[in-house]
Amino acid sequence: MRAACRALDAAARFDCTVLLHGESGTGKELAARRIHARSNRSGALFVSVDCTGLPESLADAQLFGHVKGAYTGADRETLGFFRAAEGGTLFLDEIGELSPALQAKLLRCVQERAVVPVGSWKAIPVNCRIIAATHRDLAAWVRDGRFRQDLYYRLNVVRVVLPPLRERREDVTAIAEHILERIGSAYGSSKRFSPGAMDALLAHDWPGNVRELANAVERAFVFSEGDEIGPGDLPDELGTGAVMAANVASAAESRDDPIVPLDVAERALISKALVRAGGRQSVAAEMLHIERRRLYRKVKAYGLEELTLAGVA
Repeated sequence: MRAACRALDAAARFDCTVLLHGESGTGKELAARRIHARSNRSGALFVSVDCTGLPESLADAQLFGHVKGAYTGADRETLGFFRAAEGGTLFLDEIGELSPALQAKLLRCVQERAVVPVGSWKAIPVNCRIIAATHRDLAAWVRDGRFRQDLYYRLNVVRVVLPPLRERREDVTAIAEHILERIGSAYGSSKRFSPGAMDALLAHDWPGNVRELANAVERAFVFSEGDEIGPGDLPDELGTGAVMAANVASAAESRDDPIVPLDVAERALISKALVRAGGRQSVAAEMLHIERRRLYRKVKAYGLEELTLAGVA
């Protein structure tokens, strides 16, 4: 990430086109905003466009604008995203989703630095910096004929790769705590992660990257009681295995500690959950991310009835 940030800051000093590559949720728009904020265009608008959300029938007009009377319902002139970003930065997210026809029009716009609004023949000069982003392998798409080679080279002047969260797990702790602090400020309350909860966060692969992490932290903040977030407050997607691993890892402080049989570890974990839940099996089952009937059978199998509240199962 340090290398990626250095590349972003270097690109910000010049007016070159930038192509950001990374999985969904890795922070491509945040990276584009960093470039804009550190460039000489920071005083003008940053216009963000999600290319996946452009309807095919209106995409041309939304990008390049249209004149009054260009089509039925066009009762006034519109600027389009390119002219709206005049003097500033235009961020085209998921650029690979554009149709071949729009790719051709975009290429002309990038080359000539001008747009031709729908319904007009006159080219209008535009002065905006273009930052594109994609999670696709555009080089492979060029080879397969799904993306224009000439447009790819126009966009791929400076390429910055944003690594997925699973490849930089050392960042999870800092990012999660930053998100938690931000959420706490918004809600006027402060909370902290328990060691077990943080172990569970570190054990997860985060296929949705930072966006998924942010959602998980906010959910845990909402459902946690008191000022500490525990493993049981985390979303189900993190899995029972991650919760068990977190609890076992926090209990095992030394490599020399003996490895206990799985049933012994499971009995100890269920006992701990029942104690924390005040004997309420429904609450303990939610902490352990298992069905209440399954926990009821295990309580009987391990002889833990004395830890439950009669009639609360």
